[in-house]
Amino acid sequence: MQISPIPTLSEEINDIRLRTADIVANRIIPNEATIYAGGEKSKKLRKEINEEVKKQGLWAPHLPSEYGGMDNGFLELAYMNEILAWSPLGNRLFGVIAPNSGNQKILVKYGTEEQKKKWLIPLINQEMESGFSMTEPDSAGSDPRSLKTTAVREGDEWVINGHKIMTSNGNRADFLVVMCKTEEDGDEGGANSKMTQIIVPTDSPGLTKVRSVPIWGHTGGDHMEIKYENVRVPVENALGARGSGHQAAQDRLGAGRVYHCMNTIGQMWRAFDIMVKYSTEREVHGGKLESKQFIQGFIADSYMDIQASRLMTIHCSEIMDKEGDARVDISAIKVFVPAAGTRVVDRAIQIHGWRGVSSDTPLAGMYQGFRTLRLADGPDEVHRILIAKEILNRYHDGLSWDFGV
Repeated sequence: MQISPIPTLSEEINDIRLRTADIVANRIIPNEATIYAGGEKSKKLRKEINEEVKKQGLWAPHLPSEYGGMDNGFLELAYMNEILAWSPLGNRLFGVIAPNSGNQKILVKYGTEEQKKKWLIPLINQEMESGFSMTEPDSAGSDPRSLKTTAVREGDEWVINGHKIMTSNGNRADFLVVMCKTEEDGDEGGANSKMTQIIVPTDSPGLTKVRSVPIWGHTGGDHMEIKYENVRVPVENALGARGSGHQAAQDRLGAGRVYHCMNTIGQMWRAFDIMVKYSTEREVHGGKLESKQFIQGFIADSYMDIQASRLMTIHCSEIMDKEGDARVDISAIKVFVPAAGTRVVDRAIQIHGWRGVSSDTPLAGMYQGFRTLRLADGPDEVHRILIAKEILNRYHDGLSWDFGV
């Protein structure tokens, strides 16, 4: 990893990037195999790196300073995350652990002081684990308003009934943030105002962990199928006002889409680095791989994919930092960046042959992750429709699209 200061950035952001790169390159990447192996040596290394990150003031870049974070804006996060994501362990060792990080952000914005004390602080201190329970097996994931899980108020309690799938971190979570329908179809208000997010402890009677959902053929993971059968929780476990669940989900998923793109860029960058280095070393058919025009094409196309992804994501982050309307840009990077990442990693895999599909390199894991992102946070097709509708609306209003803002 070779990271230099970017002349157009502030001294502060460049300093954050360089210090982040130093820890990732010298402390995390060389020790990935040891950390993944588990055991006492892994635990010791994790603790040492955590302490170094905190000492450097780089811990929890997504959180406000009052909760021990860096209070970074989207632009700072974009430049920091592209370095962190060089290693799959980077974010976790810097205190950004999904889905806990997303739940932390929602608790900061929507939580009451009591909820922050009971759920947020232990989550930040890594004394608790959390999950996010929204997707349903029998509802279209592309339309969250079609959710069927209900929460009916009875006295001082919510009574929750429903069936969820792909509940993130469901196997280890102490509590889940559950998306529920709290209003009837005939009630006043649109579909978006009928949902509420509710905190549900995983030891609640009536909550059943049906199974761990196999992902890409891997079993025993943390994504769970869960049934809620007359699960009762206190009314005060609702996150935010009744009916605010859809907006809270959009706040979470909108930011999450940008974070995922930032992380994708970092992984693409590492895949590119691995690919180019290998092409300069591997002998084939009387010469190095780098001398073959096919491989030179791979290198050029990957450079263009990465640079386009970076610039689009940085532009989107600038808009979000200024609290502008970033809907089109969020959807655009959500579609473009994972697809570009898939192309970059696919080329790197092809160059490496059997090594590319083995676990000897991080490429296979990257490929699976990028393909999954085309479904996560809303399928690509929904985002393409949103982009087109927003642009067409401008033209129907007698305007045109301004690419300069």
